[in-house]
Amino acid sequence: MIRVAFDTVFRRGILVAVDSPWISGLVRKYGMRLGAARFVAGESLDECVRVLRGLNEKGLHTNTTLLGEGIKDEAGARRVTEEYLKILDRINREKLKTNVALKLTHLGLDLGEDVAYRNVARVVSHAAGLGNFIRIDMEESPRVDATLRIYRRLRGEGHDNVGAVLQAYLRRSEADLRDLLPLKPNLRLCKGAYLEPPEVAFPRKADVDRNFRRLIEVAVTGGAYTAVATHDERIINWTIEFTEGRGTARDRFEFQMLYGVRPQLQLDLVGKGYKVLVATPFGPDWYRYLMRRLAERPANVLFLLRNLLRR
Repeated sequence: MIRVAFDTVFRRGILVAVDSPWISGLVRKYGMRLGAARFVAGESLDECVRVLRGLNEKGLHTNTTLLGEGIKDEAGARRVTEEYLKILDRINREKLKTNVALKLTHLGLDLGEDVAYRNVARVVSHAAGLGNFIRIDMEESPRVDATLRIYRRLRGEGHDNVGAVLQAYLRRSEADLRDLLPLKPNLRLCKGAYLEPPEVAFPRKADVDRNFRRLIEVAVTGGAYTAVATHDERIINWTIEFTEGRGTARDRFEFQMLYGVRPQLQLDLVGKGYKVLVATPFGPDWYRYLMRRLAERPANVLFLLRNLLRR
């Protein structure tokens, strides 16, 4: 009980500290040298491609993300969109087993749903022409409705090469999942990584885990292609037992993990015949992504501190 309380306070403290100018300046200046590269596959696409190729050679599937969010002008959102088109072309040329995940605020969601829709539709259409797939990441709870509306709009326009994400810590997620099931969606289910009020999100880890298992059950039995995104071996083992118990084909679900987190577990699952996709982001705007990774586990902070003390 004490450990759970500590983890909760620790996580909230890190997430609150994200906007501190002092912490931001310090981490941005030294973070990559002190170990952020464990979680981020470089600042350039060339660096990322080398990492993606290495993961593919080990039998792992991958996705990649150009890190960034909260674009404030339409010109910037268009530039990000063009970058994603180039990323898809590069993936195709390199023949990588890699798809793309992106945030709608990086494509202009905060400027209006139509702005984000126009940009993401370009990326999804381009990916379709290359036989690739786009995952729309989920962001903070105030953006869930707009994100799901855009996902539904894309599907309604005939785009089948696009998936969405639901977060187990949000109280609304089971209802959202059931509403999406008629689309036979491709969904990533994860615990969630943002700071949310208790009336919106389950504050206790046990409740989040319980809801996560419930979402997996509803998604798998409801015909969704289900990506179980977790490093929690209890959830992973439960998923294996559940799917084997009901005879679910292994091509109807996969496991997803983050680059730099539990790499041996990723390989162990591949060795057992399961599809594992490694989320492998890149780009110079890595600060907020890194801070969320630090908030997830005290061990991640200790990793960076050990590197600092060695210098």
